Amino acid sequence: MKKLLTTILIFCTVSAFAQKNTSDDKEEAEVTHKWRVSFPYFIVTDPIGDSWSDRENTQMIELHVKRNLDNKNIVGVKFATWRLFQPMGITWWDGLLDKLETKSEFYSGHVRETGIGITYQRMLWKGLFATAEVLPQFQTYINLEGNKLGNGFKVYNSYHLGYHIDIGKKKRFFIEPQVHSQHWMFGNNAPEGFKHLDDKWRDYFLFEPNIYIGLNF
Repeated sequence: MKKLLTTILIFCTVSAFAQKNTSDDKEEAEVTHKWRVSFPYFIVTDPIGDSWSDRENTQMIELHVKRNLDNKNIVGVKFATWRLFQPMGITWWDGLLDKLETKSEFYSGHVRETGIGITYQRMLWKGLFATAEVLPQFQTYINLEGNKLGNGFKVYNSYHLGYHIDIGKKKRFFIEPQVHSQHWMFGNNAPEGFKHLDDKWRDYFLFEPNIYIGLNF
């Protein structure tokens, strides 16, 4: 709980500081669009279909709805759900791709994680931005036969650095190439086989590239 309170305190402090800086900036132009909706590009390239039954498909869905408070500060709500077949903490330098080929770290089943969280995005310079996201998640553990083994809970946090690019004369569409890092805490109630693998690896993952696409309105 101490870690969670610390995370929330930092989040609120950064938000308040950013709000003060923006209010002091009298030259800030009027916001063109109040709202934006976005999602990761790979959702488009991996639609729901036969591939979702693959052992290694994460079956991920993620959606962001954000409100532009002004031209610098953006707050929002994040919905995400995904299905894991191995620990998230296997990083690039641990041989992540090699372990996908050998399947040496696969769970004896899957864990489905679903949650709704909050996001804060700060425009730093032109299109350059930084984002912090806090996502509480409920977990469902399932064995290879599809039977439920139990439930758990964790808090998933991610930190993003990227660039916002508007598209078109009216700037209705945008893309956001970015890199993000994430860590998680309070994971509990994992069945023994799942816990054994999770304990072998880190509670963070660094430098994951991504592209988000979205709509301003």
